[in-house]
Amino acid sequence: MRTSLFKTLAALFVVAVCLNMKAQEKPQDKFQRAEHFQRKITKTVEADYLLFLPKGYDRKAKKQWPLMLFLHGAGERGTNVWRADIHGPSRYITNHADFPFILVSPICPAGDEHWSNETLSALLDSVIKKYNADPERIYLTGLSMGGYGAWNLALAHPEKFAAVIPICGGGETIHVHLARLKYLTPKTTAALKNLPIWAFHGSKDSAVPVNESEHMVESFKALGNKDVKLTIYPGVEHNSWEQTYNNPEIYEWLLSHKRAAK
Repeated sequence: MRTSLFKTLAALFVVAVCLNMKAQEKPQDKFQRAEHFQRKITKTVEADYLLFLPKGYDRKAKKQWPLMLFLHGAGERGTNVWRADIHGPSRYITNHADFPFILVSPICPAGDEHWSNETLSALLDSVIKKYNADPERIYLTGLSMGGYGAWNLALAHPEKFAAVIPICGGGETIHVHLARLKYLTPKTTAALKNLPIWAFHGSKDSAVPVNESEHMVESFKALGNKDVKLTIYPGVEHNSWEQTYNNPEIYEWLLSHKRAAK
């Protein structure tokens, strides 16, 4: 008797679901109609970049190396790739020949261009394979426009990075909010929640207000990320990158993090 009743209820449930699906297929508004669009788009992406290989690097050896992707600011955009060397970790390397990272510093085109997640992701995949980088030790950093680029790339591909250092930047928090509301996949939500982030900003920054970094950090904390923090330099204006990249502690902090293997 109980089995028969269960089968009847199950059958009624299936019928109800099917009727509901049929109802959704019917026009919901007599003034509108459902349409569909499809177009195939192919795109070639490219980028010039500066490359630093650490002492002892041997492409033929089995050893894998940590890799840092550095994104410059708006003032360095153009066609001269050496402009990516004006600021950033490369300045630190000048006095620290034992810098242990593969450093990749792409140049962003001038004009209306800013950092493209599509281009950067493709570049990253290419250099990881080409230079035998350790996929579990891929780090991301950037300043000003590059700080925005670092936040945005980390949000788009949190699974790629072991740790991120955005400097005087900001970004859109919608991705984090969607994760908090459980609208993203559990895998992406977990990657965002567990991504180590150390942001830096000057308290007197008039080019990019410090609340840009504060907003990003607070959104990650609201998601439950326990490894996100912000250092604010009192009295410092936009150039908060100089003392950040000259601080050996940030490189030690990066290397202390390793992305969990898939």
